[in-house]
Amino acid sequence: MRVQLLNGAYTARSIIASAQRCVNLYQEKNPEDAPVKITHYPTPGKTLLGTAPAGGMVRGLWLASSGDLYAVANGSVYYVSPSWAFTLLGTIFEQATPVSMSDNGTTLVLVDGTPNGYQIDLTTRVMTPISAATNSPPSGSEAVYAFYGGNRVEFLDTFLVLNQPSSPSFYCTYSNEVVFDSTYFADKRGFSDNLVTIAIVQREIWLIGEVTTEIWFDAGGTAFPFQILPGPFIEHGCVALYSIAKAGGALFWLSQDFQGTTIVLRGFGYAAVRISTHAIEQELSTYSSVVDAVGFTYQQQGHVFYVLTFPSADRTWVYDESCALWHERGWFDSNGVQHRDRANCAVFAYGVNVCGDWQNGNLYKFDLNNYTDNGQPIPRIRSFPHILDDGKRVFYQRFVADMQVGTAVNTFNNPQFLPDTLTTDTTNLVLTTDGPNPTPLSVDGGVTVAQYFNPPAGTEIRLRWSDTRGASWGQYVVRGLGATGEFLTQPQWRRLGMARDRVFELEWSAPLPTALNGAFIDMQVAGT
Repeated sequence: MRVQLLNGAYTARSIIASAQRCVNLYQEKNPEDAPVKITHYPTPGKTLLGTAPAGGMVRGLWLASSGDLYAVANGSVYYVSPSWAFTLLGTIFEQATPVSMSDNGTTLVLVDGTPNGYQIDLTTRVMTPISAATNSPPSGSEAVYAFYGGNRVEFLDTFLVLNQPSSPSFYCTYSNEVVFDSTYFADKRGFSDNLVTIAIVQREIWLIGEVTTEIWFDAGGTAFPFQILPGPFIEHGCVALYSIAKAGGALFWLSQDFQGTTIVLRGFGYAAVRISTHAIEQELSTYSSVVDAVGFTYQQQGHVFYVLTFPSADRTWVYDESCALWHERGWFDSNGVQHRDRANCAVFAYGVNVCGDWQNGNLYKFDLNNYTDNGQPIPRIRSFPHILDDGKRVFYQRFVADMQVGTAVNTFNNPQFLPDTLTTDTTNLVLTTDGPNPTPLSVDGGVTVAQYFNPPAGTEIRLRWSDTRGASWGQYVVRGLGATGEFLTQPQWRRLGMARDRVFELEWSAPLPTALNGAFIDMQVAGT
């Protein structure tokens, strides 16, 4: 029978319901006439673009209106050129939390959760602290300078809008100026909880508090530009202020409310909808802390991913909006131990999806043609649903992985036209077809003949299974993924023994293109 993989990472509170994992694989819905409804593809690898000279955690990335990329690593602020060279602009307070940046077309403002703030002239790239001397209301006005810091800054209708940490208040600059006026200030009104953070969504301000959220809009007021929007009120707040991320008019965050905590929400329009599953919520409930969760979004090939990392738990979960499914991502060290994904923040800049490392100052490209984490193998893990027949004893005669194979080396420009036989010009290491008029075949990327006939190490796939319904596992059994051009190779395992309820799991880390549809499993009932 064909076994399809229709759900995401779903290990239930009881493993007898589901013991599935989906690690470093994302799902894509297929057209109706495809063999299966969903195919699993490898998550992108990370190709190194450049490294911040001082190293450290990349705390934030911002593509300015000028087209320039700015990065913060530890306490250093950089301009990053299109050739990925770093120019130091200044320093800020060093701590292990994200920063927030935004600009009004002429000036970039940076805040880091402290009472401090910084501005960068987008023309000169000169960075200076925000202070009363340079950012005060006009002389003679009744207003006074009022900058309170913030953990998030956003742009709306010529204003830069910030929250005041540990208070119910938010404030903004003058229109098209980085000037802070004590009258340009308001409080969250709908409930008495403090404001956790803000977000601008579809030209409206979401004031996200500890347990409630309200929405404001630009009313064009002279004393203060913004007013509360009558009607909408969301009875969900935020438990992790850095979990906030937005994409395509939607807002994502880790919530808490009067009834409880640790539900992941998607806000759209004037409503917030739960997108986490019971299995995800069960997993998060086991973490010692979730308040340090960090979220960001990026889009690649039509998939909008919300990446939610938990530094204390050392884990990363990803929601794919295109199919409304979750998967895990992780970086595996040389001992095979899984850690949170290396990406700490992301931005689309200079034509590529860029992410910053949480540890070493690296900037990477999210690269679908790279199958490693900057050279480190990426294990791909997919568990299957329970395979059983009404609790009867079953012989599992054969397991066949239904997946893309034969791609060990991308040797030819037109691999669909591989010749039946090959001869070798050992001098030039060019492959040619047999026959009276040999035709040279293009060799892609300097691949040698030896590489063509001998695929790289690690091009295997492993299967293990549990006969205890997912409570314990046996040893892996290894099969090959096929050399280049062996597109009909079927990784399969035979004579797999007997059980009443079995969970299979595939794992591979081959640095080559793969895709998984599911499996074919031959079973025979042995008796009651």
